[in-house]
Order: sequence, then C-alpha cells, then structure tokens
Amino acid sequence: MKLIVITTPHFFEGESRMLSALFREGMEKLHLRKPRSDKEELRALLEAIPPEYHSRIVVHDHFSLASEYQLAGIHLNSRNHTIPEGFKGSVSRSCHSLQEVEDNRQLDYVFLSPIFPSISKEGYGSNFSTEVLRNAASQGIINEKVVALGGLCEQTIPMIRDLGFGGMAILGALWGETPETLQINTIINQYKKIQLCYC
Repeated sequence: MKLIVITTPHFFEGESRMLSALFREGMEKLHLRKPRSDKEELRALLEAIPPEYHSRIVVHDHFSLASEYQLAGIHLNSRNHTIPEGFKGSVSRSCHSLQEVEDNRQLDYVFLSPIFPSISKEGYGSNFSTEVLRNAASQGIINEKVVALGGLCEQTIPMIRDLGFGGMAILGALWGETPETLQINTIINQYKKIQLCYC
C-alpha cells in the first residue's frame, strides 16, 4: 500500500526542514498542495528541499514546476483539471464519488475522500458508509489505484487495508492544527506511529 503525505495548505516556518527530515525517514511520496500559493513561493520551497528527493514530490498547482524540477508527477483537481500537453510523469486526481473513480481509471492513481470525518477540515464528514466501500471493493471499483483520504488516524488506519484500498494519504493526522509550533522530532515520531498503524 502507498503511504502519501500531503502538505498543509499554508506555508510555515521550518517547513522545508521538516519535509526533508521526513524524506530522510523514508517518506516515499509527498503531495505539495498549496492552493493559494504563487509559482515563486512553490519554487522557493522546492529549492529548499534537497534535489535527491524531488522525484518523490507531486504538485497540485503550477504544473510547469514538475518538468522544471523533474518531480514525480502532477495531481489534477477542481483548480487544475487539464494535463499539460506532452507531460510524461505520473498523473493522479482527487475524487469525491465512486463514479469519479470509475471515470478516471486511466490515471496512475486517485484520491477518494472523505472516507472518515476530516481531521483538518472541521465539519467535513464522511461521504461513504463502510457497507458502500465494501461493495465498491467487491466490484473492483476500489483497488490498488485508489488512495483513501480523510479522517485517517491511528484508530481508522487499520480499516483501510481491509476495505481494499491501495494506499492512504495523510494530512491532519500528521500535521495537526499548528505545525509551525512543533519540533521536527515531534513530527518524525508522529510519522513513525502512523507507519506502524499502516504496516
């Protein structure tokens, strides 16, 4: 199963150091999601992360940076829903219904959310019952290319494998509400706890 980390939507002091530390701990895939950022802000963050980790980063905005920095790929969403002409990297997408998952089978993988009530978005509940998810897995809709997102924590993570997902993406479970106040060791320890639940 894939374990994907999504950045906080805002930049914070020490972010590049935390991300680099997570890469050193074995983080395989980072989704760089900063919906209100401009291109130069994203570029500055990428410049502050050692180049050897760039091939593990997927961008949600400013897709030209993917080719410029030889990143892993791009992630389609409501803001950016078109694959740049000639793009050769990985392509993924956010989905909020099982129909959207079926409509995007040609992509490398998709996020399906929210699976459980969101940690990072207050009032953002689950879209799916366990029964609906089990039925979708039995029909092959949920498979190794579908990544669970939303409300994942130490209590809910073990259910993801049982429901047939190919991976999970974490945001609030790792960063909490105020990551800028946390120490690198705190984030690393939380990541290791998540890894243990995930494995």
